[in-house]
Amino acid sequence: MTIGIDKIGFATARYQLSMADLASARNTDPNKYSIGLMLDRLSIAPITEDIVTLGAAAAEKILTDEDKATIDMVIVASESSIDQSKAAAVFVHGLLGIQPFARSIEMKEACYSATAGLNYAKLYVSANPQSKVLVIASDIAKYGIKTSGEPTQGAGALAMLVTAQPRIIAFNDDNIAQTRDVMDFWRPNYSVTPFVQGMFSTKQYLDSLKTVWTEYQKRQNLSLEDFAAFCFHIPYPKLANKGLNKLMDKTLDDKVRAQLQEHFDSSIHYSRQVGNIYTGSLYLSFLSLLENAQSLQAGDRIGFFSYGSGAVSEIFSGNLVDGFKNMLGDSQQKELDQRKLISVPEYEMMFFEEADLDQDGNASFIDYDTHTFVLDSIVEHQRRYKRR
Repeated sequence: MTIGIDKIGFATARYQLSMADLASARNTDPNKYSIGLMLDRLSIAPITEDIVTLGAAAAEKILTDEDKATIDMVIVASESSIDQSKAAAVFVHGLLGIQPFARSIEMKEACYSATAGLNYAKLYVSANPQSKVLVIASDIAKYGIKTSGEPTQGAGALAMLVTAQPRIIAFNDDNIAQTRDVMDFWRPNYSVTPFVQGMFSTKQYLDSLKTVWTEYQKRQNLSLEDFAAFCFHIPYPKLANKGLNKLMDKTLDDKVRAQLQEHFDSSIHYSRQVGNIYTGSLYLSFLSLLENAQSLQAGDRIGFFSYGSGAVSEIFSGNLVDGFKNMLGDSQQKELDQRKLISVPEYEMMFFEEADLDQDGNASFIDYDTHTFVLDSIVEHQRRYKRR
């Protein structure tokens, strides 16, 4: 029995910020962003768009009524949680109208937890072959104004339906994970933005990649020549590119090297326009690869490097299934192009906007443009969502 991703969908915020405009406002050379980070635009989420609305929107794009009647587990992976107790998955379950006899949980370990969610889903389906598990990676990456992390913000969600006999990619049982207790990036409960040790975090990312890849090769007896493409967690595309270069040693065949680089360029196409979406960035890389690479074939082995600060990392692989292209919908590019371009002052206004709660815990919001679902209000401290 094969288990993997049967369907995949994506949603991002309806507003975008030009990196050139941000560079101008911050008196920075635009090449620092476009070349140094390999970023062109960022998705900016208003207060009425959060991990619930984005996650539900991504899932709504791919789920049929039959799916909603048969899904028996919903997992939301996020580090942008909107409640310390109630799982975002419970809100999503209700908004989508998924049948009631389903587990709904939320997972957290920085940018890694979507991979943990997929692992849990795979184990569950292996024990219950008729089951379908909805795994959602949804995040809003938000750093302080004029901080070093500001140009790597973003917002988005990936929804993946995990089943037996999948129609996009079948996972291999070759996962190798590593945990190391480091403080490269963290966000205490009392802070709305994270603390980051940028250079240290970059070193941890690249060193984790090296050590896990070495162990993966030793245990699985595989080399880069066995992969058609490698997808990476993408805090910003230039770091992922450094990761690819770290894997490609001097002995690698030139033809293999060229193919891996070509496919990598396809895999960052969407991230260049969206920015960092934390738990979803690895899987946005995969979707971008599927929709933009020209030479992928059924049977190709795709590698995945997952990294979450703190830190947990993992390498695993899957093989593309015959007919996988038939499971891809319209390209994401049209939707990305339709986002409203906002000015830096408009972005800063959205950044600082908070719910203005009255003494009873009620708040209403400006009618921003969002996807199918919207955070409509807060009533007695309860978040109220609705379908637009």
